[in-house]
Amino acid sequence: MGTSAGALSSLLLGILLTSTPGALGANPGLVARITDKGLEYVAQEELVALQSKLHDVTLPDFSGDAKIKYLGNAHYEFHSLNIHSCELLGSALKPLPSHGLHFSISDSFIRVKGKWKVRKRILKLDGSFDVTVKGITISVNLLLGSDPSGRPKVAVSSCSSDIRDVDVHVSGDLGWLLNLFHHQIESKFRRVLESKICKIIQNSVTSDLQPYLQTLPVTMEMDIFAGIDYSLMEAPQATAEILDVMLKGEIFSRDHRSPVAFLAPVMSLPEEHSRMVYFAISNYVFNTASLVYHKVGYLNFSITDDMVPPTSHIRLTTKSFRAFCPRLARLYPNMNLTLQGTVVSAPFLNFSPGNLSSAAQMEIEASVLLPNSVKEPVFRLGVATNVSVMLTFNTSKITGFLKPEKIQVELKESKVGVFNVELLEALLNYYLLSTLYPKVNDKLAEGFPLPLLKRIQLYDPVLQIHKDFLFLGTNVRYLRV
Repeated sequence: MGTSAGALSSLLLGILLTSTPGALGANPGLVARITDKGLEYVAQEELVALQSKLHDVTLPDFSGDAKIKYLGNAHYEFHSLNIHSCELLGSALKPLPSHGLHFSISDSFIRVKGKWKVRKRILKLDGSFDVTVKGITISVNLLLGSDPSGRPKVAVSSCSSDIRDVDVHVSGDLGWLLNLFHHQIESKFRRVLESKICKIIQNSVTSDLQPYLQTLPVTMEMDIFAGIDYSLMEAPQATAEILDVMLKGEIFSRDHRSPVAFLAPVMSLPEEHSRMVYFAISNYVFNTASLVYHKVGYLNFSITDDMVPPTSHIRLTTKSFRAFCPRLARLYPNMNLTLQGTVVSAPFLNFSPGNLSSAAQMEIEASVLLPNSVKEPVFRLGVATNVSVMLTFNTSKITGFLKPEKIQVELKESKVGVFNVELLEALLNYYLLSTLYPKVNDKLAEGFPLPLLKRIQLYDPVLQIHKDFLFLGTNVRYLRV
């Protein structure tokens, strides 16, 4: 259970433990579901890492006295013990309800080589030995939690190991003498190894896994405006095959974080087990992001005449409005207009089976630029637009793309009389398609990060859209250094 094992575990354990508990009773914005397939993969990686770590372990010397048939008592010493080879075979990582995880290894063996010495009065003998340890079983319970800062922590709550058979083969001058009391030697080896195995695991969790888990951030920066909160809301909910982990999943303003006025929806997750990990990402995540960017005015815009294409049938001048709004041209002859657009409220993302959409309501105020550079408001438009949303996934982020539909424009207020807004509708549609939507799509292409750790890569994703949430299934690959 070395550093590489800690990294793999932290994909799962880190998700379980990332930060301080949120308000009980609230719904999570994001649920990470770890399936039996995911736990099985981690168990296999843990097995490889532990097997590698065992090769570097130095076993303690031990000595004792034993009664040798026909010769009486003799003092023996075993020293320079090294694990020559090992093969850890069966492994499993299972959810442990109300506790954490249970890790087990079974049907494994270790081969130890070393040297021996025996002293019987003036008689001194030495040689080498081989020990084959068979039928090793290890059982470890991992207790999961979080520290006051919201960082994850993990501890071994219990560890036991059992050895079915120890076979000692002694070589050297008169090595047959030690074979006369091999039962005493085998018993000693059994106790030493059983104790050492759990110490190795305890030290590995403390020295490797725990520090690695501490690198998992509670919050992540998205850009200069927003961050995302991945704090754990409650203890993981375990069943026989899965772990469901509830994360806050809230995008907040980095300038000033304030409470969100709405709750995340209840998500009814489908029973899927073909991938190692599933992320259920509710509309709460996306809608809290919309609140942040709306507050900073990210979607506000301004259109002036120099932004209108030369081929346009209408210019942002009072002269161009003469045919359909003569009063404007008469009151403000040969002057330029500006259009100032604001989004009325944060546009929320709507999830329905197989479909993502959003609707935005905008207000556009038209002003005449007077000779003294003062802007004089002359009319106000209401603009409604619907968009469909495409979401995609790379190895670490959810990204998006807007596909806009035709806008609808109406005259809300006018100081220059009633007029037909169709020509303005074409102008606004051009601006939205050429400028505003590309700006939003560039931001969506940056994506928002999933709660992953170093050297963890997700692959073979499958995306499903359900009522109120996105369901992302993916397999896990640990990239070894």
